[in-house]
Amino acid sequence: MRERRPRWVFDGFIAGIGTASGARLVLGCWPRSPFGHFSDVMVERADGHRVLLAPDREKARFIADTYGFDEVRVEPVLARAAAGLWSVSAPSLRLDFTTGGRGALGLLLSAVPRPLAVHPAWIAAVDRPARLLRGVRTHGSAGGGRHEWYGARDLRRIDYASAVFDGENLGALADLTPPVRFGFGSTPRRPCVVRVTTTVAG
Repeated sequence: MRERRPRWVFDGFIAGIGTASGARLVLGCWPRSPFGHFSDVMVERADGHRVLLAPDREKARFIADTYGFDEVRVEPVLARAAAGLWSVSAPSLRLDFTTGGRGALGLLLSAVPRPLAVHPAWIAAVDRPARLLRGVRTHGSAGGGRHEWYGARDLRRIDYASAVFDGENLGALADLTPPVRFGFGSTPRRPCVVRVTTTVAG
């Protein structure tokens, strides 16, 4: 009998933000996960150096085993959201951004029933349209022999962002170009917050 691979399910939000300096940031905010409620930030500097900010060693180890980084920092990461305003703080980072309304894609994603939206077969089926429309991938091979599925359930644009990393002001909000290189795919080119259920098998 084939051994069943362990699965970890993370339910929350992913925000992708580009900056005028060329640095790109990806926030993961997970109200429900195998590790409890936590947030993490992945930063790719303009020179390509990839940094993970994670709140403790257990979470840092899991994330680093799933994605690729040049540097891992264990430090408290606090994310708050209220009325479209997000504030993220860590010893290395201060990030604030605001979200706007849903576009056509956000309305479409929010109309898909959750059991369907998070099912691996559905996620695999929408992978090709997602690549064509947004240049993103919904599933693929992750680090450590793992496989990952992103079940997107909503999307809102980001209208404004301010970020300071290691004391450097990263400049005004910009597109995420070039794509980030943490895993098998990037976030959408246009800055946005995606409501997502992420499943990792491995």
